[in-house]
Amino acid sequence: MKLIVSDIWKSYNGNAVLKDCSFSFDSNNTYALMGPNGSGKSTFLRICSLLEEPDKGEINYFSGENILKKDIGLRRRITLVLPKVGMFNTTVLKNVAYGLKVRGMGRKEIEERASNALEFVGLTHKRDQNALTLSSGEAQRLGIARAIVIEPEIIFLDEPTASIDMKNTKIIEDIIIKMKEQKGTIIILTTHDIAQAERLAEKILLMNEGKIISIPPF
Repeated sequence: MKLIVSDIWKSYNGNAVLKDCSFSFDSNNTYALMGPNGSGKSTFLRICSLLEEPDKGEINYFSGENILKKDIGLRRRITLVLPKVGMFNTTVLKNVAYGLKVRGMGRKEIEERASNALEFVGLTHKRDQNALTLSSGEAQRLGIARAIVIEPEIIFLDEPTASIDMKNTKIIEDIIIKMKEQKGTIIILTTHDIAQAERLAEKILLMNEGKIISIPPF
């Protein structure tokens, strides 16, 4: 499995955010993308997760086809978890199950996979609680549960521990490590914390002047 980003450009109001941005991401690896606010990290994640289109460039998943020119159903195999998780006014379990329900899965499979996802992120005891009553750390774990329940091949995490207490930060970091070990996904996350990047990622990347630079291991 591979994600290859080639010559991506993106501007807003004439301001170039990504400039000739290229990188190759390999399977079963975690990548930490760093850089100051406004450097283009979130834009890069949104483009790679097909939520936004670049001005030019190519994104190749798996088969080598430029998916910006051909719809090959990849939205069902990749997912992005944002810093603030939007939730439905219903139970935690039903929030996790929603992505499976819209895919037309049977009730028994939905129940089993949603329950397993909640167990994976340590929220089984909250399954019948209204999702809107969760703490910020629990809400972020719910967002990750909703991501992994669809069994994606690539997960993008945009500042997964931003504004979260130390206890939940540790829980989420453990979940990210477990995702790589047990699910074999490509994980690409943004963070401002170099120590966190070193704990979680095999490769640390820097967004600099609209390009991605790989930082050698310390």
